[in-house]
Amino acid sequence: MIREFGWVDVLYLVFAMRWTLALTATAFIGGGLIGLVIAVLRVSRVWPLQAIAVLYVQAIQGTPLLVLLFVFFFGLSIVGLPVLPWIAAALAFSIYAGAFLGEIWRGALDAIPKTQWEAGSALGLGFGEQLRHVIMPQAIRMAIPPTVGFLVQLIKNTSLAATIGFVELTREGQLTTASTFQPFAVYLTVAFLYFLTCFPLTQWSRHLERRSYGPA
Repeated sequence: MIREFGWVDVLYLVFAMRWTLALTATAFIGGGLIGLVIAVLRVSRVWPLQAIAVLYVQAIQGTPLLVLLFVFFFGLSIVGLPVLPWIAAALAFSIYAGAFLGEIWRGALDAIPKTQWEAGSALGLGFGEQLRHVIMPQAIRMAIPPTVGFLVQLIKNTSLAATIGFVELTREGQLTTASTFQPFAVYLTVAFLYFLTCFPLTQWSRHLERRSYGPA
């Protein structure tokens, strides 16, 4: 039955936003762990490890996120391993985020002057100790602004999870549109909720970038 779009529907959309945020948090944590490994492998002095990291990054960045979602949700089901939409989305987004975060953090590590590595080596520190005590503390400051910027993109990209039936904000918008036949009002509300979530993070990212790269 067709009904009017009202405040109850707005509340449903607001409640669905929690699943968008939950998926974002899960993907960011999972992707962060993967990205940390990738970044360390990229700056390691063992070329086979560097090659593995490069291959991973190029393969994931060269594959549409939608394809990754379909691989985990439909592909695993074909081989007899059915997965829930939540699990498929979490895996796909974590792997996707790992490739991009790894490159962001690798760039921050590479931005540290080579003299810092040499200074750590002169102090008798091994590669791991140089990375932990000398390089990473400096790289973290550079990496925070682009990391927050990627987080904004990750929040918006979670809308693709609607294609495999995961009921986050966009999927709830689709269901609400099917009930009310008022897509303009529904998706305007959806867009506004995304804006309320992403705009503060965007401003924070710009503030951090100005503070990191601005004049001393």
